[in-house]
Amino acid sequence: MAAANPAKTLQDELTCPICLEYFKDPVSLDCDHSFCRACITQCWEGFDTDVSCPQCREIFPQRNLRLNRQLRNIVEAARELRLQTAKEPEPERLCEKHKEPLKLFCKEDEIPICLVCDRSKEHRDHTVIPAEEAAEEFKRKTLTKRQKIVSEFQQLRQFLEEQERLLLAQLEKLDEEIVKIQNENITKLSEEISCLSELISEMEGKCQKPTSEFLQDVRSTLGRCEKGKFQQPEEISPELEERISGFSQKTIALLETVRKFKDTLPSALETKRVNVTLDPDTVHPQLVLSEDWKSVRWEETWQDLPDNPERFDTEPCVLGCEGFTSGRHCWEVELGCGGGWFVGVARESVRRKGQISPEEGIWGVGYVLDQFWALTSPATPLPLSRAPSRIRVCLDCDRGQVTFIDAGDKAPIFTFPPGSVPGERIRPWLWVLGEGSRLCLCP
Repeated sequence: MAAANPAKTLQDELTCPICLEYFKDPVSLDCDHSFCRACITQCWEGFDTDVSCPQCREIFPQRNLRLNRQLRNIVEAARELRLQTAKEPEPERLCEKHKEPLKLFCKEDEIPICLVCDRSKEHRDHTVIPAEEAAEEFKRKTLTKRQKIVSEFQQLRQFLEEQERLLLAQLEKLDEEIVKIQNENITKLSEEISCLSELISEMEGKCQKPTSEFLQDVRSTLGRCEKGKFQQPEEISPELEERISGFSQKTIALLETVRKFKDTLPSALETKRVNVTLDPDTVHPQLVLSEDWKSVRWEETWQDLPDNPERFDTEPCVLGCEGFTSGRHCWEVELGCGGGWFVGVARESVRRKGQISPEEGIWGVGYVLDQFWALTSPATPLPLSRAPSRIRVCLDCDRGQVTFIDAGDKAPIFTFPPGSVPGERIRPWLWVLGEGSRLCLCP
C-alpha cells in the first residue's frame, strides 16, 4: 500500500531519531540503524563496552560506527531541495475581518492580528509585538522544551540500564547460591546412596547365614539400619526464597515503570498545553468558584444558584469550559490540603442530576478515605508513597487515552489504556468535598 504522505515518510527516513533533525555525518550500527555521529557518541558517553542501540536496544560488545555515505548524500540532496523550496515566496496571510496582512501578534489572546486590529478596542490594552519576534520566541521555547525532553529521556534510559545491570548481577548471584545448594545436596545424596548400598549388601550376606549366626549380632545390625534411614536434601532457606521473591517484585516494578514511560512518552512529546477555566453553569451549589474561574473550594453552606439543566445538583462537581474532540492536550491542577478530591475528564453528556458513577463517562484519580484511587470499575487503589502537590492531566483524544502524572517529579500516577475514552466531546472535570478542600487550575 502506498504511503499516505510520501513527503512526510521521506522526511522521517532522513531524520535522526535522537536529535529529530536531518542527519549530520550519519553513521550506521551493526543493527543497520543510523544516527548522527555526534548524537550517538554523546548517547554512549561514559560506556566503553556493552553499548546499545537507542532504537532497537540491541547490545554490542564494542563500538562499531560505519559512515553511511549513501544516506549522507541523500540528506544533502534533500537539504538543497528544501532550501530551493524555501526561496519561493509564500502567499501572505490576511486578516479575515480587515483583509490586511497579519504582521503583529497579540500576547494576551495568542493570535496574529493586523495593524487595524491593533488599533481596535478589542486589542487596545493588550501587549502586541511583531509577528517575526513572536515566532522567534516560540521557536526558542520549543527548542528548549525539546532539549529538556531529550535530556530527561537520556537520563531515564541511563537509569534503566543501570537498574538492568544491577538486577542481572543480583540474579546471577542468586543462581550461584541455588547451584551451590544443589551441588551440596547431590554430594550428600551420593554418600547416603553409597552407605545404603553397602548396608543392603551386608544384610543380604547375613540372610544367607545360619539362624544362630544371623541372630548373634541382630541388635547391632538393626541399629545400623535405623541410622541408615534416608535423609531429605536441604531445601532452599526462607531467607533465600524471600530474596528471590523481592528480586521478582523489583523486576516487575521496573518493567511496569518502563511500560508506563513508553505509554506516556509520545503524548508528552506532542501534547499541547491548554489554558483551562471552570464553567460556572455546571458548578454544584456547595462549590465556590474564584473570580477568574481557575479555582474551586467546597463550603458547607449551599449557594442560591439557578437549577439549570447543566448544573450538578447532587455530586460536588464542576466541568471545564473547554471541550476536546481530537488531538493531545494537557493541563495541571494544584491540590489543596484537607477533605477529598478527584481530578480528570468527563463526557460532555455526563449526567448532571442525581448520583453519578464512573461508568457514565468519568475518568479520574483522587484522594478519599485516606487512600489514593483511580476511578475504574471497581475503583483501583493507587500505591502512592506521598501526596503530589500538582497533577498533570494528559488527554489523547486520538487514542482515547487519559494519563495522570505527578507534575513535580514527572512520575506516572495512572493511565487509562487506549480506547477507554470514547470519540466524543471530552471536558475537564473536578470533584471537591470536605472542609478545606480546594483545587486550582495552574495557568
